[in-house]
Amino acid sequence: MKIIITWLLFVGVIAVNALANILPINGYNTGQISAFYPNAFVPAGFTFSIWGVIYLLLLSYTIGFTFYSIKGQQHPKAFIFIDRINTYFLLTCIFNMSWIVAWHYLQIELSVLIMLLFLTTLIQLFLKSITIARDLTLTQRFILQTPFIVYLGWISVATIANITALLVAYKWTALSIAPVYWSAAMILIAIILAVFMLLKFKTVPFALVVAWALWGIYHAQGPAAPILANLTAGGIGVLITLVLFTLISMSRKNKMA
Repeated sequence: MKIIITWLLFVGVIAVNALANILPINGYNTGQISAFYPNAFVPAGFTFSIWGVIYLLLLSYTIGFTFYSIKGQQHPKAFIFIDRINTYFLLTCIFNMSWIVAWHYLQIELSVLIMLLFLTTLIQLFLKSITIARDLTLTQRFILQTPFIVYLGWISVATIANITALLVAYKWTALSIAPVYWSAAMILIAIILAVFMLLKFKTVPFALVVAWALWGIYHAQGPAAPILANLTAGGIGVLITLVLFTLISMSRKNKMA
């Protein structure tokens, strides 16, 4: 039964996201609605191709979940891993579909609430997975844990973007600070978060996802706002450098082990 529910919710996520743009839901595609809330944090359109990567990784997890659920006695550590996190995965599927519906029906406040629940669930999933993931093989970690690190990275950025859209909808101008500087602050938060995750948990995929988002913002907003161009370019440089140092450090530890 768990396998059937997992597949149904995963397929449901793919179907709802596809229909959101094919129908489209409520007469708008997802990108058109983003245009209703113009701000300097929105990345270039090509950046959203990362969803294809995320869904392929989630497919690999769903296949892995099916395999290790059936072969649990032969792979006890992998079975323990999926048993601990799968409920959180099912919740992310529900929040993913719910967010699409709220966003397409222009319920911006509800979309932010759902996104925060979405993010919180992914954080809980990640924290639950840290300790037991160390007992998995490299292949098992890639199939079962990496999808959620990538997912968490993108939803962290998406949460910032969603909140920014809400502020635009409310025409919020606190302290009379220009929108470009608010966007710069949001970008800085994303960079700091990625650095923290990389230094604390060695989450290379998370940092790469944020770097990809920064690259998209650089292309979309950089030409009109030099401060954003410099900040995103600097952020990418910092993250890529730290990723390289992290990979070298991890490689050395593996050789010594």
